[in-house]
Amino acid sequence: MTQQAVLVTGACGEIGQALVQGLAKEGGYRIVTTDLMPLPETIKGLSAEHIQGDLVYRVKQFYDYDFDIIFHLAASLSSKAEIATEEAHRINVDGTLQLLMLAAYKSEKYGKAVKFLFPSSIAAYGFPNLEAKHAAGRVKEDEWNLPHTMYGCNKLYCEKLGMYYSLYYGQKHLDPHPPVMLDFRAIRFPGLISAYTLPSGGTSDYGPEMLHAAAQGKDYACFVREDTKISFMAMPDAIKALLMLTKAPRRQLSRMVYNIDAFSLTAGEFRERALKAFPGARITFEPNPRRQGIVDSWPEDVDDSQARADWGWKPDYDIDRFFEEYFLPEIRKRYKK
Repeated sequence: MTQQAVLVTGACGEIGQALVQGLAKEGGYRIVTTDLMPLPETIKGLSAEHIQGDLVYRVKQFYDYDFDIIFHLAASLSSKAEIATEEAHRINVDGTLQLLMLAAYKSEKYGKAVKFLFPSSIAAYGFPNLEAKHAAGRVKEDEWNLPHTMYGCNKLYCEKLGMYYSLYYGQKHLDPHPPVMLDFRAIRFPGLISAYTLPSGGTSDYGPEMLHAAAQGKDYACFVREDTKISFMAMPDAIKALLMLTKAPRRQLSRMVYNIDAFSLTAGEFRERALKAFPGARITFEPNPRRQGIVDSWPEDVDDSQARADWGWKPDYDIDRFFEEYFLPEIRKRYKK
């Protein structure tokens, strides 16, 4: 069987490691990875080739490859992006733009659309105040696209760039034989939680940070209020969604950017779960104004009905399964609790 050539950028990140493992498990892929860092031992043997370095300066190198699928995961995340906004724009936008140009060029050259999978985020949304957030309920893809952060602005703009390169780039008005363009597909992920990699300081990481601290018997001061609520998802469901969307026939897709959802809970409910699992855990709430403001701008819940209708999306892990069958068993094993 012919293998599909796949590029995974940001392969050392939480999503990247899990995706490489998921692709290898499915089989049928020749995986090329790239990241600023060397590959961790957990996935080193799964990559046919790893290219280490700054993606923005490495993209020209990839013109020598013929990728069928690009998973562009490399990004400067929300909290870090607010501190170094220009660098975040360089990484998040310039890197994406260059890869989109590569995919568009290859699609036209070979007359076959390169699939371009892009992990977007609930950071693409933005509410002016908590009243509007609470009143909004489940937010659809085209509502409240008013991000408050550089990261959110970058993600929303890159979604638009993906649509542009898929629909309009290089096409002449009423051209009867338009060039074959790339096949851009994006998912707006909620907060993602992996049982196998440590939290990396993301703005939605207060939940897993709290549980990791409780499992180790360490004090934890949560950086958001107890009533703070956003949606979350187990990492296996995130990888499942990426692979499902990759395989979905283009004709079934009514849009290029999709919400997906699993469960929503408050920081206080995370604390309750931590105390139940690790009695005696010492967890307090000391909101950080900057990070609290970011989370307050994100929706409490999103409407993923289009993903469910178009490509059969459904999460495997609800709140109870996430804690009892996925997350808690692994961190108990990790810390021998």
